[in-house]
Amino acid sequence: MIQDWKELFDKVKAEPYSRSLHDFLDEEYSKGVVYPPRDHVYQAFKLTSPRDLKVVIIGQDPYHNPGQAMGLSFSVPKGIEPPPSLINIYKEIQNDLNISMDFSNGDLTCWAKQGVLLLNAYLTVRAGEPLSHAREEYSRFIADVMDYIDGLNQPIVFLLWGGFAKRYSPYVKNPKHYILSAVHPSPLSANRGGWFGQHLFSKTNQILVSNGSEAIDWSNR
Repeated sequence: MIQDWKELFDKVKAEPYSRSLHDFLDEEYSKGVVYPPRDHVYQAFKLTSPRDLKVVIIGQDPYHNPGQAMGLSFSVPKGIEPPPSLINIYKEIQNDLNISMDFSNGDLTCWAKQGVLLLNAYLTVRAGEPLSHAREEYSRFIADVMDYIDGLNQPIVFLLWGGFAKRYSPYVKNPKHYILSAVHPSPLSANRGGWFGQHLFSKTNQILVSNGSEAIDWSNR
């Protein structure tokens, strides 16, 4: 599937920041514990083809605890307890769409295979050190990714949750693309209002269907 992104990655490889980032990651992975496993760094692109892309969900950086990060924003492998933010996402889906979610399963691969790009702005992190890889190279990379996605002509919904994700809204210029924003689903933000009851998932499906695309099955069972 990542071959479908060849045009984007060919452009990225030609940029000076690409070599700098590659060298940085070589060093980081060789001297310490970095998440996700290196073969999962580009997992979001491996599972979601640009031609099938319908929704973009932007996270900040991967989970920094053992066994959690799998290269998809907000997602954890089966068998790993879903983090609080993901639990709040499930609660909102359940209330919004009146479907039963499996709160023991944090693996969002089923979304990715339907065209939901689960993208972290910073693709890697040192174990136990959140935002330790918040580097300029990654900022340039996600800018190139966003520009590329905005050039796609199918309807795409960008779900921007929290102040960090909302900073990417200026990249969404294509009239066929839509932004739905809310506070971050973390308990600290969500419990203050602006997350629950926003109907983000039903609104996303309404936009997709009204533009001739297929709705996302947000269930995880």
